[in-house]
This record gives sequence, C-alpha cells and structure tokens, in this order.
Amino acid sequence: MKKKLFAAILLCGILASAQETVADTVQTKSIEEVVVIARKPTIESKADRTVFNVANSSILTGNSTWDVLRMTPLVNIDNNDNVQAEGNAVTVYINDRKSVFTGKELKEYLKTIAADNLMKIEVITTPSAKYETGGAVINIVLKRSENEGIKGSVSLGNSQSFKNSQSSNANLNYHRKGFTQSLSGSFNNTNSVNESFNENFIYADNSLTRISAENNSHGKSPSATSTTELELDEKNNVGLVAQYYGSKNSYDAVADGQYFLNDVLQNSYTNNINANGSSLFAGSNLFYKYYDKVKNRILDINTGINYSGNESTRIQSTLWDPAGYEGIKTVSENLNREYYVKLDYSQPVDKDGNLLEFGGKMNFRNNVMPFDYFNQQSSAWIPDNTRTNTFRYEENLNSLYANFSKTFFKKLETRIGLRYEHINFTVKQDVGAVERTDSYGALLPDLLVKYSFNENYNLTATYKHSLWRPWFTEFNPFLMPSDNGIYQRGNMELEPNPNDRFGLKLGLYKKYFLSANFNSTNQDYWTSYTVEDGKTIMMPATFYGRVNNYSLYANTNQNFLKNKLNVNFNLGLTYVDNSDFRQRNNFVGLQDYITNFSGSTNFSYTNLFSKNININGWMGLHSQNWGNSMGNKMNFFHSFGATKLFPATQMEAGIRFNNIFRRPGNDFITYSPIGTFRSVNKWDWYGAHLTFVKRFGNQKVKESSKTNVEKESGGGKGQ
Repeated sequence: MKKKLFAAILLCGILASAQETVADTVQTKSIEEVVVIARKPTIESKADRTVFNVANSSILTGNSTWDVLRMTPLVNIDNNDNVQAEGNAVTVYINDRKSVFTGKELKEYLKTIAADNLMKIEVITTPSAKYETGGAVINIVLKRSENEGIKGSVSLGNSQSFKNSQSSNANLNYHRKGFTQSLSGSFNNTNSVNESFNENFIYADNSLTRISAENNSHGKSPSATSTTELELDEKNNVGLVAQYYGSKNSYDAVADGQYFLNDVLQNSYTNNINANGSSLFAGSNLFYKYYDKVKNRILDINTGINYSGNESTRIQSTLWDPAGYEGIKTVSENLNREYYVKLDYSQPVDKDGNLLEFGGKMNFRNNVMPFDYFNQQSSAWIPDNTRTNTFRYEENLNSLYANFSKTFFKKLETRIGLRYEHINFTVKQDVGAVERTDSYGALLPDLLVKYSFNENYNLTATYKHSLWRPWFTEFNPFLMPSDNGIYQRGNMELEPNPNDRFGLKLGLYKKYFLSANFNSTNQDYWTSYTVEDGKTIMMPATFYGRVNNYSLYANTNQNFLKNKLNVNFNLGLTYVDNSDFRQRNNFVGLQDYITNFSGSTNFSYTNLFSKNININGWMGLHSQNWGNSMGNKMNFFHSFGATKLFPATQMEAGIRFNNIFRRPGNDFITYSPIGTFRSVNKWDWYGAHLTFVKRFGNQKVKESSKTNVEKESGGGKGQ
C-alpha cells in the first residue's frame, strides 16, 4: 500500500511540475507517457511469516512446485521427505486449505503441479489459532485470473539425470462477469535411479550388517483440478473445487548384504525386489463465502469429502551364502475416507480496526488397510496367516478457535488466540483383536506482539503452544520387509508431541531481519529399532526427555542495477540441548549438544542484455541432524537456469541445471538403545531440464481477498 501511495505521489509531482513549466516558461515539452513500476520484493518478512513471491520469477521455469518449495527461504526437507521450517515440523496448505498429503505422498503430488502456477509461498513460523497444525505452516498460493474471456497455458518438459523423464501441464481459465471456471491437468512420466548404503551395528552380540542397494523406479502420474466459482452478488460467492491425482509405479531393486560377527564374515545375501502399485486420490470442497468489503466482514463455510486409496504387490527373493533361499510376497491396500465441515468468521469490533475472528471444524476419518503375506515354497506362494492382517483407523477431531487483534498507540500491534481440539480415535488390527481407543482434549494458546519504533525499526514477540499428533500410517503394526534387508512397522502406542515455542524478530530498514527462537518439549517420537526372531525392525517410538532448541536466523533481500538484480540471503544457526533426552533413553554415542547450520541464497536477473532473457539461481547448505539421527556431512544443493521470453507469441523456453556439480544425498547415523544404524543415500535430483511454454489470453492474475490483518500479520484462511 505504501509503494502504491508513493507511486501516486511521484506521478502527481511529475504532472504538477509539468504544469508549472507550461505556465512559467516559453519553451514547453510534452510528456508522452510516465510508467511507474512497483514490484513486490522477492522475499517479504512479516510479523509471523516469510513470503516468497515467485509469480513473476524465472525460477518457476522448468521446476515443479516441490522443487520451488526446496528453494524457499527457511525451508529444509529431511531424509524422509518431511518438510521443516526453521527446524520445526510443517503442515502444508494449498490456497489456504490443508493438504491431505504428507511425507513422500506430498512430494509426489507437488511434483505434478507445475511451478508456473505459483503466486507465492508463505512460511508461517507462528501460525494463529485458525490453523490446524502442531508446528509451522507452509501455505502454497496458486495464481487466479481476473480478466474476462479465455486464457491459459501449455508447458512441456524433459529432464535428463541418470535416466530421462518427461512432464506436461495445461491450464485453462474462463472468466465472464461473476463466473469463473479453471481447469488444470498434468502428466508426468518419471524414471529414476537411487543408490543407498546401510551399516547396522547391534550392541548385544557385536554384530554388523552392511547392505548396498540400487533402486530403479518408473512412474506415470496424471492429475487434474477443477475450480468453479460463481459470484452471486458483490458480497456472496459459492464454488466447488474438485481434485484428482493418480499414479502407477513400478521398481526393481537389488541389495547385497554381508553379516559380520565380531568383525568376522558369517554369511552374505542378495535381495532382488520387484514391486508395482497404483494410487488414487479424489477430493472435493464445496464453499460459500460472504465478504462485505465496506464493513470488512468475512464468513467462509467449507465442506468436503476426500477419498484416497493405493495398492501394491511386492516380491522379494533372497539368496543366502551359504546356500539358502527365501521368497516373500506382500500385497497391501490402503482405503481412506475423510469428511469435514468448517466455518470461519471475522469482523472489526470498533472503528479502530480491531478484529475478532472465530470458527470451528468437525473432521471424520475412516481408514482400512489390509495386508496379505505369502511365503514361497517351490513355485507356489503359501499364505502366512500369522502375519496377514487388517489394520483399521477411525478418528473424529473437533476444534474451536478465537483470535482477537488490537492495535495500541498506532505502534503496538497485538494478536491473542486460543484453540481447543478434542480427538477420539480407535486403532485396531483384526487378527488377535488388538485394539486401542483413546480420546483427549488440548488447549492451544498463541500470542503475537509487534512494536514499531519508527518506519525503520520494529520488534515482534511470539509464543505458541502446539501438539503434533502421529499420522495414521505411523500406528500400523504390520511388519513390512524393506529393500535393504531389514523390516519396518508402525507402533500403536505412539503418543502426541507437545511443544512450546517463543520467538523474537527484529526488522531493520525493511531489508534486514534477525530472529531468535526457543523451542522446548519433554517427549517426541522418532525412529527406533528392535531385533525380533533374528529380524532387525525399524519403527517409530515415543521417547521421553527434555529437548531445548535455540536458534538464530538472519535474512536480507537486496535489489541492484535498477532493480534488475534481486538477491536474498538466509543464514541460520541452531543449538540443541539433547543431554536429558540422551541420558533417559540410553542413546550411546549421541551427542549431548548439537549445532546445526543452514544457509541459502536466491538470485534473479531480469531482462539480461535487454533481450528478454531472465536468469536465476539458488544454493543451499544444510546440516542433517534430527532427533536421534546425526548427519556425517553437510548437504549442498544448487540450481540455476535461464529463460528466454518471446512476448509477441507469448512463448518462452527455459533450461535449468540441478545439482550438476555435486549429486545430492545424505549420510546420517540413527542412535537407539540396541545399536547404531547408518544410512547413506544418493538421490536422482540432478541433471538438466528443458521447458517450453505457450500462453494465450491475458495472463493478469490477482490474489485471494484477505483482510488487512491477514495481509500484514498472518491469519490466512486455514483449514
């Protein structure tokens, strides 16, 4: 708003000066045109969030939404594709609606959304009580067209890493008076190769297992989204969002293992794995929105149904030396249904702009996950009824919240919020009639206070109490063999993780930002290991013990060369006190105190040599320490590319290089009471990517309507 006001004043000043010249001099010059361009900075740092504005950036060309998320300041992605912000677990929202995907499923879904659709990514480190989350929030905001008629784009991409992959995306938008219809679809054909190495050391018998594996995977994933919105009048809107995502995948893997006892080789084996499967997601969201722009009142009602399912068949053939053979086949399904209804309301409470927000949500989930286990005898597969089972999960989660925002002395902005959540869930497996039913409620307060000393200095203090709950798949106790020779299963006894976060953020000259945070928890669930019947099993487990996390972050965004060159720098340092956590859980070898470092930079240059060429790049450096897993190296990522625009034909072509100087991967050790487990991986995110885009129609876009509090301090329409 300040930039627009400055631009208007500047324009009026120029015109006034021109008028005075006409009156006072004989010689006059006519001004044909004055163009004032006010661009949003690439990075905006607000009271409770950092905003990565990418709508007009060449960083989008040749990338998926997942790739751009990796490049977002303050964001890091751990060894299991879990997204983190400033070291905290994250819940991802898309267009202010909570995503149903997590972990690897979220990764695969975001890879189907071309980055060209992105408006911005909001990293909300202290979300308000509106949000249903136990940590930070990342809100991915997609573009919305506002101009009349038909417009759209088609993009084609080709990636070359170890193998070749293709991607395609199409968008179509029609807007006429109060009616808007948007359609988008994509199809990805991916081929990848990943390599891994594991060392598992067991204290009890001084045994060591070393496994080297290579995985070749192939997948085809179509997706489609339809958004229909009708403006009934200037205050009332209704709409329907429908989503579809599917995939068919297969992979082959070979793992070679060696088993040592007191450093003496006992035997070795080779695992050959062949697997194939498919997945499906279909979701709908019916919404009604009342927005009185004069009185700034907003009523937002959402209801929806989500369905997802996947099935897979996996065959593992193990050849042992000395002679021995074992064949295992597993057939699994996952059928998930979710139903919800949600209401949000906000309005000013006086003429000073103080705001009251409140709302609630009812959510029901019903999941059924049958697994069948077979052993091979000769050429036949014999059912193993001792391991075959069906896992069921039912959940009802209800919540209420209220936020109140008030400004004092025109300098002190405050927001206080309280959220109440009550969950009732049942987990059970059919065989053995093992069942757990539990219910509990939680009060989750949050507070934000921002004081502006003047235009160049402001200080923000935040507090939030949150609760991170296990995902339903983490409860599933079915014993699943993995590619590297060990087994995996869930844990029905997992407990939620409570967390308290305090933060201070100093803003200087609207360009420099320093933040200090303190996080504390006395319990959490991390990866654990156990040995049963000679099998090494990986599983999540709740560990008790105090963990204190202290962090410092610095961020600046700079423009050079008449705003053509934009550069953003981020530095982060985290100090973790693990001493009580390590001692109470007997993590031999785990450090009492851990220091993490993270740093990243984004840069972009617009209209190179005045030839409609845009260039950009990104580099990130991160430690790899999480919970009871410690990294043995820093992880370095980099990406850079160039885009050539052809304005006359609305076409563009781009090339991008990802991690060509160093192939990314991880190397970390997980500590447990029974031993240490080292995992080394090399990922397939490297190589070159070519993209061609054709646009048609007027590409002007707009952002979703939000109140001033939501724009400046946070808020957002969280589900």
